[in-house]
Amino acid sequence: MSTRARRRAVLPAVLLVPLLLTACGGGHEGHGSSEPVGAASDAPASAGYNDHDVMFLQMMIAHHKQGVEMARVAAERAQGTKVRNLAAAVAATQSEEVKTMSSWLRTWSKPLTSDHPAGAHAAHGGMPATGAKEIRTLKQTTGAGFEPAFLNLFVGHQHGAVEMADTELSKGGNADAKAFAKRVKESRTDQIRQMLGLLNG
Repeated sequence: MSTRARRRAVLPAVLLVPLLLTACGGGHEGHGSSEPVGAASDAPASAGYNDHDVMFLQMMIAHHKQGVEMARVAAERAQGTKVRNLAAAVAATQSEEVKTMSSWLRTWSKPLTSDHPAGAHAAHGGMPATGAKEIRTLKQTTGAGFEPAFLNLFVGHQHGAVEMADTELSKGGNADAKAFAKRVKESRTDQIRQMLGLLNG
């Protein structure tokens, strides 16, 4: 694929997820502490949380699991060492983050998945940038076409994580969930920058 074609290819993935998120929940307060924050931190979560904190963690767990699934495929199949290394790092980090988020929800006596209708997720930006169809298509892609397909798809996917983190930062109530959202925003923004560089390099 030419450099110009690669640059054109990345645009649909970026435009795929203009997720302008809004809060749906009220401010119901909870209490409790969390298990260690996996690789991110060893401090327990602070006591208070609101409905958006819960929805953010539930959606982010599902989002992370999709990312881990795609990254593991790329870690094995991508032709370039830089892409394989990035994918392996993403899979490891996000697996640990799923454990952290799950521990917080369990501490708050909340389910790991949301029981809200699908429409409620859309209002929180919960419509994923990727789904089963896109992941299945990626898994069926082979040869030289796999790497740009993964990078394009994952740029959009991680952009969705940034948007969800942005909304948690403005609407969330739990200090540690918001600190986690800040780390997600920073790290995924950096990943997007790396992936765009790999596509356009």
